[in-house]
This record gives sequence, C-alpha cells and structure tokens, in this order.
Amino acid sequence: MQRLKSAAIVGRFLRGHGVISQQTRTLNLPNHLLVDDPQEVVLVEGKACSRTAILNRPSALNALNAAMTERLQKLYTSWEESPGIGFVVMKGKGRAFCAGGDVVAIYNMLKQGNLEETKEFFSSAYKFMYILGTYLKPHVALLNGITMGGGAGVSVPGTFRVATDKTVFATPETLIGFHPDAGASFHLSHLPGYLGEYLGLTGDKLSGVEMMACGLATHYTVVERLHLIEEHLGNLETDDPTVIDSSLARFADVALPHQTSVMHRIRTVDKCFSHDTVEEIIDALEREAGRTNDEWCISVLKKLKEASPLSLKVALRSIREGRFQTFDQCLIREYRMTVQAISGQITNDFREGVRARLVDKDLTPKWDPPSLDHVSNDMVEQYFSPLSVSEPDLDLPTQQREPFP
Repeated sequence: MQRLKSAAIVGRFLRGHGVISQQTRTLNLPNHLLVDDPQEVVLVEGKACSRTAILNRPSALNALNAAMTERLQKLYTSWEESPGIGFVVMKGKGRAFCAGGDVVAIYNMLKQGNLEETKEFFSSAYKFMYILGTYLKPHVALLNGITMGGGAGVSVPGTFRVATDKTVFATPETLIGFHPDAGASFHLSHLPGYLGEYLGLTGDKLSGVEMMACGLATHYTVVERLHLIEEHLGNLETDDPTVIDSSLARFADVALPHQTSVMHRIRTVDKCFSHDTVEEIIDALEREAGRTNDEWCISVLKKLKEASPLSLKVALRSIREGRFQTFDQCLIREYRMTVQAISGQITNDFREGVRARLVDKDLTPKWDPPSLDHVSNDMVEQYFSPLSVSEPDLDLPTQQREPFP
C-alpha cells in the first residue's frame, strides 16, 4: 500500500503540461497538444504598473505545453518592451504553481512518431526560461503549491520566488528515466554543498521553508497571507527591484525547517553525495546506514535503487558540469541531453519510465541498462556530445540578451 501511495504522489507531481493563453495563436502546433481553450489556459491580469500571468489549468496542476510557452514568450517580450509596465508576476490557479511537463502527452507523441514536435516543445520551453533568466524587469513568482521540473524552470531564473507553507518542490526526473532539465543543472549545482546532487538524483521533495533555507526561494509566507502580497503588488508603481523586495519582506514569515528536514543533514549529504560516481555515492550511503542504522539513509538508498541507472549517471554529470557553466550553456547542453533521451537511440528509459509509473502504473520499469555496472562510459558520453550535423543545437538569443551569469 505504501508503494502504491508513493507512486500516486509521484504520478500527480509528474503529470504535467498542456497550456496556452489569452489572445493566442497556435503556431502550427499538433492537434494533440491543443486540449484546452487557448483563450483560458493562461490568463492575464493588468495592474497599476504590473502584469500577472496566471497559469490556469488546475486539473492538470498547471502543467506546461508548447502553446503555453510560445504564448509566454510573446507576452513577456511585449511586457518587457512596454514602458508602462514596471514588473511581472506569475502564479498558478488551484493547488499547484506548475507541475512540470505533460510527460504522458509527450510519451503519446513519441509513440505516434512525432519526435520533431516533441523537440519543438522542449526548444520553446527552454527559450522562454532563458528569456526569464535574462529579463530586464523584476519578476515575482508566487510558488503556492506543487512546483516541479518545468515549474522550477519558469520561476527559479526570475528575480523573486515566494514560497508558502503549501509549496512542494522536486526534480523527480530520474524516476521516469529522464534527467533534471529546464535549467535544473544550473540552479541545483548552485545550492549549498552537494544538496543539488541529492535532490537531482533522488527526486526528493522540499517544502517552502526548505526552499527558503537553501536559497531556491527568496521569500516565505503562510498561504493565508498570500492575498495580502498580491494586493500590495497590485498597487505598486515601480520598476525598482529593491522596492519590490522590501514590499515582499513586509509580509514574509520566519520559519525554520523541521528537525527531520534534509537541511539538518547537510553534513551527511555532503559526505555521501560529494563523491565522483553514483556507485561511490551509494557505497557511502550504505556505510553510513550500516554505521548509524539511520532510516533516512535507508530511504535515500531505496529511492536511488528505484531510479533509472543511466539517468542517475547522466544527472550526476549534468549537475557537476552545471557548476562551471553559465545558464545559457546549461540550457543548450540540457537540450542535447533531452534530444538523446526522447529519440531512444541510446535507451528507451524515458518511455519505459513514463509507461511504468504513469500509463500502465505497474511500477516495474524495465530499465535498459538494468544496473549501474551495465552503464558504459560511452552511453553517458553520448548524452553530452554535440548533436549531429543535421540536428541543430538549441538556438538561444544570446546576442540580443545579456547572458545570465
């Protein structure tokens, strides 16, 4: 029962995407992505000196799709150029901010042979994340509820992230045979110590308080006070980030992570996840579990053993490379990795992971390779190699926009 319950929670978090927006054009998108009314999925509120983008697909946990990211690009470009708009806010409707990508829809697209449309979705999403990361106006993301995968991608690169007591953050991609993407290799690699490796490999969740403690969030408040923040932001007439910062701080709450939080285990995380290979990380956790009989170590080992072995090795290298790369470099590299993952040339782990967890729900993915010792260096290397001559890299507007540091 516990296994089924955990799988259901992961399933709700991993389901995702499909969104569009007000005044939207569909930009030659395939019909199977247009499952919602384009006039309703992203709503816009105009305030005195700001605009709010509302992700409005609560039944799908406000997950992203290609039409939505295309629309967000248009909106944000327009707002950035408008002298009457000082800053931008993004929030989600319902119990989620944004749960990430609609991996079941992507799975179905790939089954139908729509690889090119799938690439276009990821390209569009990553481009918007780069725009957000280089945005010239202050950006406030209200992270109330589930914030996972692509949800972090459309919020963490911005100026301010307000977490609440209802926020749930995670990057659970290794559990479906994928890798932390949407800029995750950049922001995870910049977390304290080796916390990013821990989160990226295990897919473990963080609360709003923990996000604040590690720097993923810039402000924290209880959900009952969130409407006060929204009202205050709606009345602000400024483009000064220090004014917005102080305004958010007025309604902030102080809270410390629970005594069972991973934030109180940073020393153990660093001790185990600082190693160079996944095998060494697992060995360190096993030694720690044997020495202390710590239930936390045992649970972490269980999560690692449920993940795709190839995804674990690819994710670890990705986060390590992210420590020495700029945001745009991380996105370009992640796009290469994503193309490899969805093309199925190295492995079909992504399709198999989605099938096992979210489609058939048998919870028994048949990973290929089946274990860490069957993962060759060449397999991992292929994820990070330049794409073929006929396959262009992700084209980011780095010449027009100052690169994110």
